[in-house]
Amino acid sequence: MYHNIAKAPRDLAVYRSLYVSPGAFGRQMRLLSMLGYRGVSMADAMPYLRGEREGRVAVVTLDDGYVDNLESALSVLQRYDFTATCYAVSSLLGQYNAWDDQKLGIRKPIMTAAQLRSWHAAGMEVGAHTRTHVHLSRCSDQQQREEIEGCKAELEDVIGAPVTQFCYPYGDHDDRAVEATRRAGYAAATTTQRGRADGGADVDLWRLPRIQIARHHLLPQVASRILTAYEDKRA
Repeated sequence: MYHNIAKAPRDLAVYRSLYVSPGAFGRQMRLLSMLGYRGVSMADAMPYLRGEREGRVAVVTLDDGYVDNLESALSVLQRYDFTATCYAVSSLLGQYNAWDDQKLGIRKPIMTAAQLRSWHAAGMEVGAHTRTHVHLSRCSDQQQREEIEGCKAELEDVIGAPVTQFCYPYGDHDDRAVEATRRAGYAAATTTQRGRADGGADVDLWRLPRIQIARHHLLPQVASRILTAYEDKRA
């Protein structure tokens, strides 16, 4: 799980961990490749998550749809022939992080519709992150449907292709949100719960855990997580 692929602004006092520098991201993707892993999008990972295929794959996800994902992550992913999923906030394309800009004290540019199409045209996946980046558990049933179904419809209109993957903003979800996600036609959904998703019949595709890669994580720490995940699966 990534957010910003950029250097953290000097005056940013909170959530600096959400920034991973382009250099660090490049080294992390290189590490995956050297260890025999293939970075994949959520759509590409589905056969592995369903237990239909086996192999060394690492799902690469980026939340919120920031411009720096396109500017700094795309070329690195292409260098290693990886794919990734960028979860976009559909009603804020071309704008900024309106859900937390006041808390952060900065406005982080979000991809425009044209930039999101460029991301998709480059072989990357666009996933849904609601229309306005809300806490879904605080929404009424109708609001949940509008946020979840509306995001899917808006993004599909932008890229001209199906949007089959969803990510709960803040990782916040309840049973109603999970059911609304299923009914909307998504194939899977990710949370911010820390953990690794092993494929097979027991996996809950609508509550998938992820491992955050943060600004302070050194390459040996990233390597340890990758290798431990593989050993756990083999055990």
